[in-house]
Amino acid sequence: MIEIKTATTQHIPVIHTLAHQIWPKTFAEILSAEQLDYMLDMMYSHQSLQNQIEIEKHTFIIAFEDKKPIGFAAYYPKDKTSHSLYKLDKIYVLPDQHGKGIGKKLIEYIISIIKPMGASILELNVNRSNNAVTFYQKLGFETTSEVDLPIGEGYFMNDYVMQKEL
Repeated sequence: MIEIKTATTQHIPVIHTLAHQIWPKTFAEILSAEQLDYMLDMMYSHQSLQNQIEIEKHTFIIAFEDKKPIGFAAYYPKDKTSHSLYKLDKIYVLPDQHGKGIGKKLIEYIISIIKPMGASILELNVNRSNNAVTFYQKLGFETTSEVDLPIGEGYFMNDYVMQKEL
């Protein structure tokens, strides 16, 4: 049975480990090894995760199966005044767990939390070469734009911006 829990700073090692297990397999054919290492350090170092949780107020959730962590997601209100627009900032599931509906459960869980708080749109960015684009489309997300975001060291995130009306 899948259990989803809100993460605290005590879960930083779990999120860090999951990211380092998932990212190399997910992005091996999309990003160079150097960009992959740079982005993992930028987003998933213990310090970065602590900053995201404590300072930026991102909410992380972790999916567990039989008490084993198998995926995670993070979200935050992009619209700080009305809370109508939320950003799904991260969602990753271990590759051997794909196809089991875990990603869908993580998104449904987030929607169940944010909708009562006034959210009407859930937005995400996804690499334009990532197979997850189809997954998001099946869940009702629509592409609203394309962006090339500089992230430092000469690297860019070449993404679709997708939104789902709630």
